[in-house]
Amino acid sequence: MTRPRTWLTTALLRLVAGIAIAVPAALLLGASPAAAHPMPHSVVQLDVYKDSVTARLALPVGDFTTASGIDLNTVKASALPTKAAAIRTYLAAHIHPTTLKGELWQVSIGALSLSRTEQTSTGPYRELIAKAVLTPPAGADVRHFTFDYDVIVHQVVTHITLVTVRQDWAAGRVTGDGATQVGTIRLDIRHMKVPPLTVDLGKGSAWRGFVAMLQLGANHILTGTDHLLFLLILLLPAPLLAAGGRWNGGLAGPRAALTRIGRITLAFTVGHSVALAATALTRLQIPGRPVEAFIAASILVGAVHAIRPLFPGKEALVAGVFGLGHGMAFSFVLAEMHLSTGQLASSLLAFNLGIELVQLLLVCLALPSLLVLARLRVQPALRVGGALITATAAIGWLVDRLGLPNPVARAADSAGSHTTGMLTVLALAAVAAVAAVGWTLVVRQRGRELPKLALSTRP
Repeated sequence: MTRPRTWLTTALLRLVAGIAIAVPAALLLGASPAAAHPMPHSVVQLDVYKDSVTARLALPVGDFTTASGIDLNTVKASALPTKAAAIRTYLAAHIHPTTLKGELWQVSIGALSLSRTEQTSTGPYRELIAKAVLTPPAGADVRHFTFDYDVIVHQVVTHITLVTVRQDWAAGRVTGDGATQVGTIRLDIRHMKVPPLTVDLGKGSAWRGFVAMLQLGANHILTGTDHLLFLLILLLPAPLLAAGGRWNGGLAGPRAALTRIGRITLAFTVGHSVALAATALTRLQIPGRPVEAFIAASILVGAVHAIRPLFPGKEALVAGVFGLGHGMAFSFVLAEMHLSTGQLASSLLAFNLGIELVQLLLVCLALPSLLVLARLRVQPALRVGGALITATAAIGWLVDRLGLPNPVARAADSAGSHTTGMLTVLALAAVAAVAAVGWTLVVRQRGRELPKLALSTRP
């Protein structure tokens, strides 16, 4: 027989039960979603052009399936086209950019793909990659707009979308490396709505785009090991004269050597400038692999010429012809940016100017060493050794660009990441060469003055 409960006992039991329910509930509600079970977020990367914005959407497959009802969890990449129509319809229904006055933009969903990726807090997972072109009404500002977007977050309330800018020519962002965060899109728990994101990209200018392209051109030639190697290997035997199929005809003399170096440099400049302008302005679509293989072959020819003269006295002509291929390779950088005609013309000028400035700097730094090296006894060994190293790199590049990756090509490519060291070595070598020439002139002058001094001091 149980004893009847008093009002105090009942109250205490209810209090304990309430605490038992409230504490776990508070812990669950108060904990962040990431602390309970980290979930991957979406990323929208924007490329801003003159008249449109391209968005690259990276969407976690699991959350996308939950939100859209389109099951992609077991779909292989090869079977994605069977779901493409439904995916595009769903995405278009949940992406609504507008002007700040509320005028709708056009949205076109393009290429779709599946891939695997990883975020630090979540580990590896599959994601859906979609590209969308956002086009404002005629005359509307692409740098200030409202981005009404709820692709996943309208159903998965813990989901977050990061919106970033990857490329923006007018703001000086032209490399596509890294991204600037614009904002985040998430559920407003207080109102249970997904508020649109106001995108403010600031005021762009043609000058910022010009300066950015100037820097890009300078960096491209500075880190483009193959372009520099071709020019330097052609300049290496420039102070020498050929005789009997060998570089043993003596020295060309300072003035003749300087003239030859100037012609080679100028011809290479004209060649790649003409090809760069022609392919960029006509927006000519050129396959990249044959052009890159041609560049590797040009370096190999230059290396062989440095060992045994193949075209003595015609180096400038060869530099100009091979420069055409190098210019086509430069144009690939501009083609990837999808610039307007005005932006392209400005970018072409700035990009080429950046290339020429750095090229001129490097030739000036290498010039003293080239002239002094030609007069040293170890010149043949150094010239042949440098040519063999260059030929090895060229063969590695050629094989790699024909479809067979190899460690030689990777090592040669990595040399472009050590530009500071290369500039330091060239600068020190130039200083040493100038100092050696100066010391030689001083010694010779003293040698001429000593006999005169001896004659003047005789009784």
